Amino acid sequence: MSIRENIQRVNERKNTAAAKAGRCGEEILLCAVTKTRSAEEINCAIEAGITDIGENKVQEILDKYEKVKSVRWHMIGHLQTNKVKYIIDKVAMIHSVDSLKLAEEIEKRAAQSGVIMDILIQINAAAEESKFGIAKEEAEKLVMQILEDCPHIRLKGFMCIAPAAENPADVAVYFREVKKLYDEYAKKEHERLDLQYLSMGMSNDFEIAIAEGSNLIRVGTAIFGERNYSKNV
Repeated sequence: MSIRENIQRVNERKNTAAAKAGRCGEEILLCAVTKTRSAEEINCAIEAGITDIGENKVQEILDKYEKVKSVRWHMIGHLQTNKVKYIIDKVAMIHSVDSLKLAEEIEKRAAQSGVIMDILIQINAAAEESKFGIAKEEAEKLVMQILEDCPHIRLKGFMCIAPAAENPADVAVYFREVKKLYDEYAKKEHERLDLQYLSMGMSNDFEIAIAEGSNLIRVGTAIFGERNYSKNV
């Protein structure tokens, strides 16, 4: 199937999952994950209606940025503090903030660039040692530190990556826990606390994530096919 056909199929799956949950599919943002994908492939996706793309690595953003049509870029992978300066003026949102050290570097670079950077805090709901993110119990402290000390950062919500499971339904509990955290902060008021995004769900589990309240799904394989890591980007 073509990229356009795959996007149509993903949107159909998204809309069906939303309807089952009593929600509207249009309220769920589809972010195409473009790790290892060429600018040509990305442009095909944009022509087929994709408005937001997510990259895992800073270097791939830099390599593709000038070659890709107008689109909202998301940094969805682990971000090292020494790489923040390269993307602060290029991405619309950083999904993977998991430490005060990283937040402070984003604050510094955003202030220098005269921008307010939208971020999500990454939650490691399953406490997996192999994954980045903070424990949900640590979220309050980080949120308060960012709101108090980082005037050039706006908190837009939370992100999580569920553990791999043979049965996608087994990960629902982790999505549910992060949704509870999201709902808790959605009730709070602060000028830089503007919760709009709960970034949960990828190609193999986004229907489950939608059922548990996700409104931003990050889909790569279901759009572009299996990755070939030997391919040049």
